[in-house]
Amino acid sequence: MTNRRQLLAFGLMAATAIPVSAISLDTAQAAATADDLNRDANNALQMLYRTNPTAMSLSKSAKAVLVFPNIVKAGLVFGGSYGEGVLKKGTQVMGYYNSASASWGLQAGAQSYGYAVFLMTDKAVDYLNKSQGWEIGVGPTVVVVDEGVAKNLSSTTLKDDAYAFIFDQKGLMAGLALEGTKISHIKRS
Repeated sequence: MTNRRQLLAFGLMAATAIPVSAISLDTAQAAATADDLNRDANNALQMLYRTNPTAMSLSKSAKAVLVFPNIVKAGLVFGGSYGEGVLKKGTQVMGYYNSASASWGLQAGAQSYGYAVFLMTDKAVDYLNKSQGWEIGVGPTVVVVDEGVAKNLSSTTLKDDAYAFIFDQKGLMAGLALEGTKISHIKRS
């Protein structure tokens, strides 16, 4: 029990000793222009479609796609993630959003990744447009597609509101989940 307390105390001291600027995003990246986001989102979707045929298939019947080309996640006891993305309906940009989450617990590391959410129903698109922020896990049902889920997806089994694909993971950090992530509308110039 003493070792556990010492480890917790050390973790808390280490987390509070790291300046916030050391784990925050580069200001230029956080302030991406609309053109930058559009280009990065298009490139990310093309890469996802090349590497995952299920994503390409879903795109043909999706009402809209919300793509976050680069999410940065870091943590040492306390952690968080942030990235900006684009809502697309076909080739048309419908809006810009950010994705943010916070967490605490046994964690250490940093990573970046992208994710795309294929909104399959008008209900899901409406919820995103009308809500003050969509917390994944609340509202429309989102299924994270991994290899096992992808094998069982077909036009007859698509019954959920949204399907999410995580891609282009880099770095070292245990665990990756979208549950608890909040997506909010932002303005971009």
